[in-house]
Amino acid sequence: MAKKSSIEKNKHRRELVAKFAGKRRDLLEVANDQSRTMEERFEARLKLAEVPRNSAPTRVRNRCEVTGRSRAFYRKLGMSRIALRELGSQGMIPGLVKSSW
Repeated sequence: MAKKSSIEKNKHRRELVAKFAGKRRDLLEVANDQSRTMEERFEARLKLAEVPRNSAPTRVRNRCEVTGRSRAFYRKLGMSRIALRELGSQGMIPGLVKSSW
């Protein structure tokens, strides 16, 4: 089980990403538009720097929904390999059969 603070920090980052997604998209669109003047683009970059850093999508870490583990994460299932194995052994995941011999 991951530290509670790490899980909460990541949850807060997800909320910030959702909150500032529109503003961040608009500012990046202006800043990367080559047809605009250099002053407009620079102004957009300055405003983008004022937006919280944790609102960037790359700052969000994929974590297991069951344990909070950040490593060995399966995107399709939303959980780590360890949680997948435990739930699979218990028969909690439809269509998954753990082999044993």
